Amino acid sequence: MSVYLDHAATTPARPEAVAAYAAALATVGNPSSVHAAGRAASRVLEDARERVARSLGCDPVEVVLTSGGTESVNLAVKGLWWARQAERARPRIVVPRGEHHATVDAVEWLERTEGAVVDWVPLDGDGRVRLDALAEALRDPDDVALVTFLWANNEVGTVQPVAEVVALADRAGVPVHADAVAAYGQVPVDFVASGLTALSVSAHKVGGTVGTGALVLSRRTTVEALVHGGGQQRKVRSGTQDVAGAVAFATAVELPHEPGSRLRDRIVAGVRELVPTAVLRGDPVDRLPGNAHFTFPGCEGDSLLFLLDAAGVCVSTGSACQAGVTEPSHVLLAMGLTEDEARGALRITVGHDTTDADVDAFLAALPEAVERAGRAGLAARTPTLGRR
Repeated sequence: MSVYLDHAATTPARPEAVAAYAAALATVGNPSSVHAAGRAASRVLEDARERVARSLGCDPVEVVLTSGGTESVNLAVKGLWWARQAERARPRIVVPRGEHHATVDAVEWLERTEGAVVDWVPLDGDGRVRLDALAEALRDPDDVALVTFLWANNEVGTVQPVAEVVALADRAGVPVHADAVAAYGQVPVDFVASGLTALSVSAHKVGGTVGTGALVLSRRTTVEALVHGGGQQRKVRSGTQDVAGAVAFATAVELPHEPGSRLRDRIVAGVRELVPTAVLRGDPVDRLPGNAHFTFPGCEGDSLLFLLDAAGVCVSTGSACQAGVTEPSHVLLAMGLTEDEARGALRITVGHDTTDADVDAFLAALPEAVERAGRAGLAARTPTLGRR
């Protein structure tokens, strides 16, 4: 059995959530139907929505259930942009660099096809949005449709200054969306207290099932729908609602969520001791409690991943693989790293079922993996003489 240290990608479904999901599958009826079976299904669904809302500090009517974080982000970003254009032309989207590809690809699609103007805000060396640059981007807000940003970076784990970002957007009179998929279940997330317009989360990051998420949308906010049909959820999202997925989601978020910082700190200390050249990336203090992200000079992240996987340890790199081509992490590049530095990235993330033995296994396997990856990297960079 592999040691699993990639909880940022997905965390194993909690047994209680699986049991609740299986039980809810026996619920008969479409929750939008008006007969007895439909009303029974609706009661189960709305109870789950209320429980999810409590975990997010919002009203149940503000929770729009979706198929996951990617849909939630797309609905927020595209839906807000379209709604703002319906009022008058506001083409600009203000977005920090280093965002998740759900946001990056959504805003770039709007740029290519809809005439949006993407205003990229730089990050500092720890992966935090530069507030001075954000303030400058909002200095003349008349053409700004929205601000969208990560609550916490999904790669390097840096928690963003949410209150400051929202305050700047609020003073400019601009709606603001936060992608809280990585933050939810790791740090406190309170929608009303944050002052956000919209917030995206995903169930499988907190021990629910894949295929369920939510967009929290302020009751005073209107967005254009991505999908049209029955208009089941505030005419924002159409489609028959997944009762079982919502129940599993609600069950998972109500379970205790250990912060994970003790095991994370063991990983950080162990890596620094075993590989002194390794560099911790992201803010050393204001970071997700379950996230340790390093770059290893002279190594390729993919080589480290495969070598650790062969040793029975599952982690991830900071690279994005698109169309079969491995590229340096756009997050690390936005933080000012060179391409060579960014290629040696490794993200280790702990979760609800991580144990000290898991950390021990990772630390035991790491030195050989680094040594072998370093040899491979050196060989790849050493020029050879061609034959005549």
